[in-house]
Amino acid sequence: MLSLVVLISGTGSNLRALLEATREPGYPARVIAVGADRDASGLEHAAEFGIPTFTVPFREYASREQWGSALLAAIGEYAPDLVVLSGLMRLVPDNVVSALSPNLINTHPAYLPEFPGAHGVRDALASGASQTGASIIVVDNGVDTGSIIVQERVPILADDTEESLHERIKPVERRLLVDTVRRIADGLDLSAR
Repeated sequence: MLSLVVLISGTGSNLRALLEATREPGYPARVIAVGADRDASGLEHAAEFGIPTFTVPFREYASREQWGSALLAAIGEYAPDLVVLSGLMRLVPDNVVSALSPNLINTHPAYLPEFPGAHGVRDALASGASQTGASIIVVDNGVDTGSIIVQERVPILADDTEESLHERIKPVERRLLVDTVRRIADGLDLSAR
């Protein structure tokens, strides 16, 4: 059984999808803890499912590296097989990537390498593109530059707003995440990426 720590910053909709998948008979992974970099509303999903939570507030540390060390210590208490950045809206520092890679994955609401960064949905709309997507990647030290595990296209409609486009990307992102975790549990080698 693959053990996961999931890190979030917001509402945790991808986290919720993973937690619901773990209730399915035969799903080969379980979330053992959920962490956040702030007081995130998504931590309530973990509480509902009886999953321990932790918060490592970024603002309490003098540097990203110090925050990263504290985050690693909190994650280390659970010794997960895989860490999932699922809406964590903060770049993890090099020490976190070095310690966890390649067993550190991220979800992104764009078809990478198109539209990296925190505003991928807005940037896709602003570019006039006809499509964007969702991607799951192995985290590296860049901004959404890691090896792509899986991705899928989502069309951009003429009347899309940032909110409506994001709402259509989210179900794709959730499905890709749940499937990717299953594939990793079933033996997908992330180090080969």
